[in-house]
Amino acid sequence: MTENSRYATEWLTIPDLVELLDEPLGKVRRLLDDSYLVGSRRDGVFKVPSVFLVDGRPLPSLRGTIIVLHDAGFDPDETIDWLLTPEDTIGLAPIEALRAGRKSEVRRVAATLA
Repeated sequence: MTENSRYATEWLTIPDLVELLDEPLGKVRRLLDDSYLVGSRRDGVFKVPSVFLVDGRPLPSLRGTIIVLHDAGFDPDETIDWLLTPEDTIGLAPIEALRAGRKSEVRRVAATLA
């Protein structure tokens, strides 16, 4: 997959997240451990797509979607790539649909990927 086929997003490092979320490092790590956010190593540095945040908090519908994808066997890289890549059955990138309030549709499609 080429970078151009993905939803364009900035990437945030752990220190970026600590600052943006205004939370201590331990809380940011718990958000990742508890699937409120998902990140992976990009260019050797652990990063999270900025589009996963809304108004300085993790997108509320993201956690359940991450869990559905994890249950379908997706690793963090695959989860991020799926969320950022346009999905024909949804008509746009799943993260765009989640941000537009289309949680049920996104999770229904994600559940079929197992």
